Amino acid sequence: MSGLLKAVPLTLTLGALGALATLCIFAGSCGSNAAANIRFVHAIQDAPPLDIDITGSDVNNVQEFTDIAFLGVQPNQPGYTSVPSGNDTVKGVLTGTTTQVFSFSAGWSSATNYSVIATGFSQTGTNGSNVVPLSIPDNIPAPPEGDVAFRVIHASPSGPGSVDVYIELNPNNGPGLPITIQGLNYTQASKYVFFAFNPNNATTPPGYTVYVTASGSLQPIISEPISPSTTGAVRTLVLTDVQDGKTMNSSFLELSDVN
Repeated sequence: MSGLLKAVPLTLTLGALGALATLCIFAGSCGSNAAANIRFVHAIQDAPPLDIDITGSDVNNVQEFTDIAFLGVQPNQPGYTSVPSGNDTVKGVLTGTTTQVFSFSAGWSSATNYSVIATGFSQTGTNGSNVVPLSIPDNIPAPPEGDVAFRVIHASPSGPGSVDVYIELNPNNGPGLPITIQGLNYTQASKYVFFAFNPNNATTPPGYTVYVTASGSLQPIISEPISPSTTGAVRTLVLTDVQDGKTMNSSFLELSDVN
């Protein structure tokens, strides 16, 4: 596998994604008059379907996403929805009602794409205080010719606090060194890593298997194939909880960044 891995990433916390990601979630304006673009992921394991209302600097309240169920992604992938840049309020309400589940402030830079993931828990805390919003800039790369790219976001509050991710060309015998993404903590996003799409020129490209383990373990929590259909494909893999459970989901949520 070591000959296929094009780059081994360092992980990025929301703080390392910047001061940008953390500051832009909870602090002041990061934008101008041009729109920002977001895709929204409902990963709150104990919350029912939600409508998502966004109030921008123009004080107009817009229902951007409607009836988004657990592990739902809107808009359809690949794609983004334009929202006001600068300081916005993001409010989740029970679908078809005005009953608030959570509300948080966001600051999005103009002409920038974001994956916005609501995770954590809605049934504990006060007024959605245990809902954890992630707002991660999508600096989607163009893979080198003949390659594909993956990154991973750890959004599973009930999973291990830190995980290792192995991405192995098929066929394989399970997770092995080198670790593709090491020590990815809850709320972190990795950098993109690049792999040869079809290194052995097989008639049918073999695809990969993604293994996720607790850091330092070789026992997979997730063991799931992924098979991009074309060279140049870029994917984001989101680790989430089981719905109404207390463990990490045994499948990742795949977002199509490109192709």
